[in-house]
Amino acid sequence: MAVEQPPVVGHQINMMNEGHPTHPDIDLPPELPPAPTRKAKILVGIALLVLLTAGAITYLTRKGETAALAKETDAAAIPTVAVVQPKSETGDDQLVLPGNLQAYEESPIFARTNGYLLRWYKDMGSRVQKGELLASIDTPEVDQELSQARASREQIKAALGLAKISADRWANLRKTDSVSEQEADQQASGYEQAKANLAAADANVRRLEQMESFKNVEAPFSGVLTRRNVDPGALINSGAQTTGKELFDLARVDPLRVYVSVPQAYAPSMKVGVKAAVTLQEFPGQKFTGIVVRTADAIDPATRTLNTEVDVPNKDGKLLPGSFGQVHFAVGSPVQRITIPVNAMLFRAEGPQVGVVGNDNKVQLRSITIGQDYGATLEILGGLDVNDRIIINPSDSLESGQQVRVAQSNQAPPNQPGSGQTNQAQPGQNQPGQGSGHS
Repeated sequence: MAVEQPPVVGHQINMMNEGHPTHPDIDLPPELPPAPTRKAKILVGIALLVLLTAGAITYLTRKGETAALAKETDAAAIPTVAVVQPKSETGDDQLVLPGNLQAYEESPIFARTNGYLLRWYKDMGSRVQKGELLASIDTPEVDQELSQARASREQIKAALGLAKISADRWANLRKTDSVSEQEADQQASGYEQAKANLAAADANVRRLEQMESFKNVEAPFSGVLTRRNVDPGALINSGAQTTGKELFDLARVDPLRVYVSVPQAYAPSMKVGVKAAVTLQEFPGQKFTGIVVRTADAIDPATRTLNTEVDVPNKDGKLLPGSFGQVHFAVGSPVQRITIPVNAMLFRAEGPQVGVVGNDNKVQLRSITIGQDYGATLEILGGLDVNDRIIINPSDSLESGQQVRVAQSNQAPPNQPGSGQTNQAQPGQNQPGQGSGHS
C-alpha cells in the first residue's frame, strides 16, 4: 500500500534545494533584506564615542584623586607647632650675670738649664712665697763649662798683663826713636786686643754662672702650686720650646679675677669702681665683694657683650680659680627683661638657640644670650624681640627655612599633647620647688 507524502511548501522546497535539512514542524523566519551600510557606521561611531567618554571620565576622576592625595600628603608632611611670644618685664635694680673665676697671675715654670732633677721641695697645693726654692737640678755639663770658662779667663788675664808691659816698654823706646812707630803701634794694638779678649771671657763666665744659678728653681711670685709634673731623676731640658715639659704651674689666687660678659644694653653702666658681689653655689648665703677694675671698652660683635673684669679679694683662699659663679651688679638700670619658657630652647653646636616662626610660617633658628635662669623661664639678654613667635617643645630635627603650621591656641601639635597651651610655662613664673640655676 503506497504511503502518501505530505505536501511540500514552496520555501521548504527551496531549502531542500540548497542542501539544508528541514523539519516539517519548524517554521523558518522570514528572510530580511541586508542593513544599509550607512546605518552600521553610525552605530559603530556611537559605540566608540561612548567608550571614549567613559575613558575620559575615568582618567579625570583618577587624576583628581591623585592630586587630592598628593595635596593631603604635602599637608601632612608640614609639622604643626605651638608658639608663644616672649614676655617683657621691667628691669630689676640688680643685674645678675654668670662669671668665671681665674687666678690673678698664672704661669707655667720651666727650667732654664739642662740636667737631671735632684729633688723637689714643694708639691701640688703648696703655698709659696716669691723667691722660695721649689726644686734643684743637677747640671754636670754646665759645671764643667763654667770651670773651663774660668780657666780660660785666667789665661787671657795673664796674657793681658804681658801685653800691657810690652806696650808700655815699646812706647818708652819710641820716645828715644829706638823702635819704629809701626812697631810701637803693633804692641799697643796687641794690648787693646787682650783687653777685649778678657772682657769676652768675663761675659762668658757670667753667662755660665747665671745658668749655674738656674739649677735652683725658685718661685717668681707668691701663690699656690696647682701642678707638679716631674720627679727626681727626670731629664730636664731648658726652655718651653723644647721636648721638655714644665716643672710646675704656679697661680696667684689673692685676689682673683672674675670675667663677666655684660650685654650691650647694660654696657653703659659698667664703669671702673662699680661694686659687685660674687655668689657661688657651694657657699649658699655668702657674698664675696669685688669691684670693677677694667672693661674691654669695645663690644664683641660675635656676642654683643662687653668683657668686664671684677677683682675679688681672696685672703682666706675660699675661692678657687676656675670656678663658676654669679656676679651681682647694683646698676639700677630700667632696661626691660625678656623671658621665655625653658622648653623653648634648643641645644646645638652653635650654642643655645630658639626657633622663630616668621610671617611666612617658615622657621628661623636664632642664637640667644641667656641671662638668669628662673627655673621654668629664662631671661634672654639678646637675640629675641617681644613680637617674635617662638616654638615651644621644638623637634631636634628643626631646621632654618622649614615650613611649619602654627597650631591654634586650643590645638596641640601631633605627638605633643598639651604643648599648644601657652599657659603651661608662662615667662616670669617660677614653678614651686624649682630654684634658680645656670644655663
